[in-house]
Amino acid sequence: MICPKCGSANVTVQVINEIKLKNKHHGFFWWFFIGFWWVPIKWILFTLPALIFKIFGHKKQKFVNKQKAMCACQQCGNTWNV
Repeated sequence: MICPKCGSANVTVQVINEIKLKNKHHGFFWWFFIGFWWVPIKWILFTLPALIFKIFGHKKQKFVNKQKAMCACQQCGNTWNV
């Protein structure tokens, strides 16, 4: 592999993990068929348990893991994606 900036062949390639935290939400069909009536009823009838669950309950989040390869020139320090 050759550096596009300086033309050197002294290049290292590394695989980098990028982990991002993504919030999970209900989709359109859930809100259209269930959510518009369930959420108000839940808060009116089950206010105290709903508040406790909202504070201490399961957080709707997931990790998204992406891997990408990065090249780094050892001569000039230029970096680029493969």
